[in-house]
Amino acid sequence: MTLLAIETSCDETSVAVVRDGQVLANIVSSQIQLHAEYGGIVPELATREHLRNLRPVARAALAEAKVTSGELEAIAATQGPGLPSALMVGFQAAQAMAFVLRKPFIGIHHHEAHLYSPWIMGHPPRADFTSFRPSVSLIVSGGHTLLVHVEAELEHRLLGSTVDDAAGECFDKVAKLIGLPYPGGPEIDRLAESGNPRRFAFPRPMINDANDDFSFSGLKTSVRYFLRDHPELLNDNQTVRDLCASVQAAIVEVLVTKTIRAARRLGVGCVTASGGVICNRALRQELAVTCQRNGLTLRLAEKSLCTDNAAMIGVLAERKVLKSRPVTSLQAEIAPSWTLD
Repeated sequence: MTLLAIETSCDETSVAVVRDGQVLANIVSSQIQLHAEYGGIVPELATREHLRNLRPVARAALAEAKVTSGELEAIAATQGPGLPSALMVGFQAAQAMAFVLRKPFIGIHHHEAHLYSPWIMGHPPRADFTSFRPSVSLIVSGGHTLLVHVEAELEHRLLGSTVDDAAGECFDKVAKLIGLPYPGGPEIDRLAESGNPRRFAFPRPMINDANDDFSFSGLKTSVRYFLRDHPELLNDNQTVRDLCASVQAAIVEVLVTKTIRAARRLGVGCVTASGGVICNRALRQELAVTCQRNGLTLRLAEKSLCTDNAAMIGVLAERKVLKSRPVTSLQAEIAPSWTLD
């Protein structure tokens, strides 16, 4: 099957072409520089850029894949969750394309696509579900932190989610308090590499709670009050690195501890992790070390597939078609608040 997928849930315009599990093309146009001036995503600007970029990105993807529109057998797009106006650009464009080509249309849950992205590996990327096994999956992005029990392919159960600030939000908000540029997460990761993670003791919210939910608002507030009382610390470069490392260590410890605890409780032998925050080097390393210590297999999404991309949308859409899941109506609406459960 040859399928074209579109992703416009936030600030990346992406189009991919997938054939029989292989990603023939995955073009991503990022808006990071545009939104950096404002210190965060501006929905109106994101929508305008999607409208401007979608057609050239789609043409580039088809050209790279050496596929014509007439060869496409299905069209897919992110249906939710995400920014409403941004979602609408890609979703309605995909519906129109499916209508014109008279091909099936599949609306995809953005987080569900992240859920299966660790099974896309290699160069060029190819989905391999032959070794698929039940797992506990950690999804960590800018606005969401989720733990999911994947019981079988396309069968999953939400275990827990964030009750306030997600891990990615905490990274970005702490970075803003320190005075680092947007996006803050990668900046904290970079500075933390040469910092002392044990210099400052910040709280690990909900780490000992029996449930699988997350909360990082208290950590952010703790850093804010700490900096209010010790503003002079930001004048020393090494202290800033230590501060970044200490905050990062708190976030990583919570994420890893709750993930491993859930995996052991459910008796699964595999852990997967995906989403933009999984690009964080300390998190990837700690997951690897802790999984090995507990005899768990770990599958991390490739860094190129951690941030928003159409490849994971296309791979999941193809799996749904192959598993005879219902297609999506061409009259369907976007679902900005669509929950994974």
